[in-house]
Amino acid sequence: MNSPSTPPIPKRGMPLTIITGFLGSGKTTVLNHILNHCQDLKVAVLVNEFGDINIDSQLLVSMDEDMIELSNGCICCTINEGLVDAVYRVLERDKIDYLVIETTGIADPLPIILTLLGTELRELIHLDSILTLVDAEAFDENHFESEAALNQIIYGDIILLNKTDLVSEEKLAALEAFIHDCKVAPRILRCQRGEVPLPLILDVGANNPSQYQELLTAEPEGSHDGHDHEHHDHHGHEHHDHHYDHHSHHLDNDGFISYSFQSDRPLSIEKFQSFLDDLPANIFRAKGILWFSESEQKHIFQLSGKRCTITAEPWGDRPRFSQLIIIGRQLDQAALATALKACHALTPATL
Repeated sequence: MNSPSTPPIPKRGMPLTIITGFLGSGKTTVLNHILNHCQDLKVAVLVNEFGDINIDSQLLVSMDEDMIELSNGCICCTINEGLVDAVYRVLERDKIDYLVIETTGIADPLPIILTLLGTELRELIHLDSILTLVDAEAFDENHFESEAALNQIIYGDIILLNKTDLVSEEKLAALEAFIHDCKVAPRILRCQRGEVPLPLILDVGANNPSQYQELLTAEPEGSHDGHDHEHHDHHGHEHHDHHYDHHSHHLDNDGFISYSFQSDRPLSIEKFQSFLDDLPANIFRAKGILWFSESEQKHIFQLSGKRCTITAEPWGDRPRFSQLIIIGRQLDQAALATALKACHALTPATL
C-alpha cells in the first residue's frame, strides 16, 4: 500500500527498458539489434561502463546526440546523481519516443529500479521491462559467486537466453530449469547473437512497479537528515528525492575491479597474442579497440571467460589508438600494465 508521502506510480510516461546481464552476455549486441531495427522509433540510449573508459559507447551503431555515456563506475553504486541527471537530460530533448539503459555487466538492477521509481522521475517515465541477458555457453554456477549476477536474473522481467547456437539442447534445458528455480514463472526467450523480434522486448509492459512499493516506502538507513526534499527546478539540479537513496554495496561483496589501458602507440599482434596466452584465470571480461602495427584496420577485441574474438573494420578519419578494459577479481594491475606496455610494436606503424 502506498504511504501518504509516496504518490501512486503512474502507468504512463516515456517507456524505458533496462538491459542488464553478466559480463560478456551480449548486452551491447542486443542494443545494436534494437537500434538497427527500431525504424521510425526515436530511441535514446544511456550506456554505463565499469571503468574510466567507455568502450561500449564506441561499439554502438548509433553514435549521435541521442546517446549519453554514464562512465566512472557502476551506475547502481553511483546512483544518487548521475543516472537521474542523465534521464532528465533525455526527457528535455524533443522527439524522443523510447529510452534504453544498458548497464555494466556487474550492475545490480534493484537499486537502479528503485532510483527510477523512487524519485520524481516516476511522474515522467514508465519502466516497461528489465531485460536480462544470459550467456548460454559461459553460464555456470560460478557466475553466482556474484550477488549482482544472481539479482540480474531474479529481477529480470524477460530473460534472454543468448548464444543458444553454441550449446546443446540438454544444457539449454538445464539452464532454463535453473532460472525457474531462481524465480517464479520467468519469461524466457531463446536467441542467437542477441536477435529477437522487437515486439517481444519493447513496449511490452512486463514490469509491475507495484511489486517494489514495500521497498520504496521503507526508510533507508541514514535518511533521517531533517532536510526538505521537494522538487523545485530540475534545470538547477534540485530534482532528486534523496529520501530514496538506494545504494548497492555488491562490488564490495563480489570483489570485482577493473583495469584500463590506453595507448597512442601501435601494438604488435604477436606480442598481444603472447599476452593473451598468459592471461590470468581471475580475469572474467576484457574488451577494447586495438591498433596493430601490422594492419591498416581497427580491431574490436572481446574476451568473455575463455572465449576471445577480434574483428576488423576501417578506422575512418579518427586518430588511431588502443583502449582496453579488463575486469576481474584481485587483479594485479601493475603486472597488467607492464605486460600490455610490452605489447608495443618496435617497428613503425602501417600508415
